Amino acid sequence: IIVWKLDRFSRDRYAAALYKYKLKKNGVKVISATESIGTGNESIILEAVLEAMAEIYVTQLAENTRRGTREAVLQGRSAGGAIPYGYSSVDKRLVVNQKEAAIVRRAFRLYADGVQTKDICAEFNAKGYVTRTGKPFGPKSFHRMFCNEKYIGVLHYDDIVIENGCPAIVDKDIFEKCRQRLISNKRDAVGKPATEKIEYLLKGKAFCGYCGASLVGDSGTSSNGTRYAYYSCSTRKKEKTCKKQREDKGYIEWYVVEQTVKYVLQPGRLDYVSENVVRMFNESLSTDELEELRGRRSELEREYQQLTDSLIRAKTQRLIDGINRRAAELDSLMSDLDTEISELTAAQSETLTVDDVKAWLRHFCEGDELDLDFQRRIIDVLVNSVFLYDDKIVIYFNVRDGKQISYMQMKEETEGCFDDDGERCSDIATDGSPFRFKAEVPKGISAFKL
Repeated sequence: IIVWKLDRFSRDRYAAALYKYKLKKNGVKVISATESIGTGNESIILEAVLEAMAEIYVTQLAENTRRGTREAVLQGRSAGGAIPYGYSSVDKRLVVNQKEAAIVRRAFRLYADGVQTKDICAEFNAKGYVTRTGKPFGPKSFHRMFCNEKYIGVLHYDDIVIENGCPAIVDKDIFEKCRQRLISNKRDAVGKPATEKIEYLLKGKAFCGYCGASLVGDSGTSSNGTRYAYYSCSTRKKEKTCKKQREDKGYIEWYVVEQTVKYVLQPGRLDYVSENVVRMFNESLSTDELEELRGRRSELEREYQQLTDSLIRAKTQRLIDGINRRAAELDSLMSDLDTEISELTAAQSETLTVDDVKAWLRHFCEGDELDLDFQRRIIDVLVNSVFLYDDKIVIYFNVRDGKQISYMQMKEETEGCFDDDGERCSDIATDGSPFRFKAEVPKGISAFKL
């Protein structure tokens, strides 16, 4: 989805974050044509913070809604949703629709007597009976009907079961007979189980340290049926010209997550990341656009007043009609601007502090490093790019400005790492002190030996 500015997608930050998260789950990105906000590294973390806030808000809203619905059900009122065929709603309570209820009773009696649903459909459709939506009856109409306990007066909501919560249309014996017959007639679908799709969490972020090509997902099945997953250099896979060995998917993803958690939770880095996220948040709350909207509103108001004066002096009906049309247009435009000004003013009242972001990062980085959801969350938000060699891994994190790190940039920034014998090596070992190196390691990069 391409928008002129991100506020065209939504001025409600929490709603925007939540909707972008849902779109992302379906493979859809939201891109601004005129702003760089949303593409920088700090913005990735800011978006994740806002997504978390939106999730908390929605959770609380859902809990409040459930509480209200629960009270309504306890008082015998409908919990919402479609009104079953045979009922109507009066003051949010189910009452019997006598015309439809007669059809419902006929359907239950026929099915309890052994008549097939297709024959019931044929009879009802021949008599001109239609569903609530005005369509002919089909077998699925009765499958839902014969399992709906509202027809015997029972209301359900979560763990609440209310006997006599609504008026019954059929008696319990005939209902149970129909339900049991329906259950016994069901047949489990038998087919070849689908092969489980493997999710490669580092897809698009993992690259070969030797040639810079992307690492692609690769899998194989052993003779005993065990399935294995790897990351393979796309150059070696296609052209056989790179020496990079394939890497075990599970181990590499776990290792990247483990090192990321260790790197981000360092006090100095927590401060650095949090301060930059808050800076970006505050910069996005510029008052320039608000002043521009107010200026446009004033211009429209002046034109509206001029039209009013012109209307007084107008002599012909054609001129009067033209002035009235333009006045209606201006009135609609001013109403839209009033809404935008109100939304933007409300958005600017939101605050985000360094302590808020630090607390979220600590909470965000707490979890099982072997859990798939936790790994996905850490890699999506905090990992910029990963360069794999056979003996070491270079990881860039989303803690500094810029786009995804390129292979050439990585080579330039790691060329200066040498050990005491003059051999090129990683700048930090997983155990022990860092080796001596010629160039200072830039912020945002951490290289480890495997």
